[in-house]
Amino acid sequence: MKRITLGLIGFGTIGTGVVKLLQKNGSLIEEKLGASLTLKTIADLDITTDRGVSVPDGVLTTNANELLNDPEIDVVIELIGGYEPARSFVLKAIANGKHIVTANKALLAVHGEEIYRAAAEKGVEVLYEAAVGGGIPVLSAIKGNMAANNFSTVLGILNGTCNYILTRMTREGADFADVLKTAQELGYAEADPTFDIEGVDTAHKLALLVSLCFGTRVKFDDIHTEGITGISAIDVNFAREFGYKIKLLAIGKRDGDRIEARVHPTMIPLNYPLADVDGVFNAIRLAGDFVGPVMLYGRGAGMEPTASAVVGDLIDIGRNIMAGIGQRVASRGFHESSVKTLAIKPIGESVSKYYLRFSAADRPGVLARIAGALGTHDISIESMIQTARSSSETVPIVIMTHEAREQDVRLALAEIDSFDVIREQTKLIRIEDNLD
Repeated sequence: MKRITLGLIGFGTIGTGVVKLLQKNGSLIEEKLGASLTLKTIADLDITTDRGVSVPDGVLTTNANELLNDPEIDVVIELIGGYEPARSFVLKAIANGKHIVTANKALLAVHGEEIYRAAAEKGVEVLYEAAVGGGIPVLSAIKGNMAANNFSTVLGILNGTCNYILTRMTREGADFADVLKTAQELGYAEADPTFDIEGVDTAHKLALLVSLCFGTRVKFDDIHTEGITGISAIDVNFAREFGYKIKLLAIGKRDGDRIEARVHPTMIPLNYPLADVDGVFNAIRLAGDFVGPVMLYGRGAGMEPTASAVVGDLIDIGRNIMAGIGQRVASRGFHESSVKTLAIKPIGESVSKYYLRFSAADRPGVLARIAGALGTHDISIESMIQTARSSSETVPIVIMTHEAREQDVRLALAEIDSFDVIREQTKLIRIEDNLD
């Protein structure tokens, strides 16, 4: 039986899962592939810690160059994460004619152009299903079964840490800081959760989805990115009163010769399928011109689902090797000569409905002043809640707007927040209730 030889860089949680899967289901993989996937070398700085899985003597090394330069290795699996040395390792592997499988969304979001171009020149594969949605097969679906569609939108709940936090806040009325602490204790959040809770991890994944859906190069820094640290229990409760749930949503939309690419807390209707995606689960919703709306749902992170996606890519590459084919499908699904550079629409030009929560002095005429300022900037009010007077001198006033341009909303809020009756900066959350 033909043997396809693998080299693994990174023996952490996901790397360990890949080794376990190859060992447990090796016979099944051989039956489906008609060849064996043989792991020859694993490179990691730490080769002494017990991972709960055994490998033969001589497999482990601290020198990644041993596998990068090994002519017997057909596929390099990069699972160390981050930008460097991952970028250098991947480019060296490609230069040596090796196929790449990676779960590194940050690397591809920032350095994908360089990597895809190098792979096309060498005729090797770069597959990265595990980089978005863990075990959810969304990238292969976009490049494969749904490839004949023009996509209008791609939306995603793409970070399990944020979704777990928002779910707990919604169900229990808990505060953000308390839920984050619990998430860290349970292992759902890192000791330093910044990339997760500030939306960066989600933006990395959105960059890949937008590139695949719309066939465009994406400059990561142009993606408007906000996290969930400013979401409070009071906003969660008001959202429910209006019939919405707050999610950290990745939004990609085609708008003529431009695209929208933004990540931020978003209110979506309670009866919308994405609103039912709770806990650490992820979901991606695509809208194609022929297939219509499609939603994929599943475990978006963790050892086993991510390892499943990595090994699925290995099998895909193995099939191409067996057939003597390289670059059967381009790295982002579009032939390199057809890839465009579509501008990302500035956030100020985006249009949506808005939730606005004002913290105002409990005085007559405050609401009239706020409404007047909104009207001056062409922002109309759809609905409103003003809580009953209490012993506090400050009361929340919540306004839901009709569709408005973000730039106009920001100008109106700058004016309103300068009023002497406004006690805190106004809270803004965008609303998406027409997602087709």
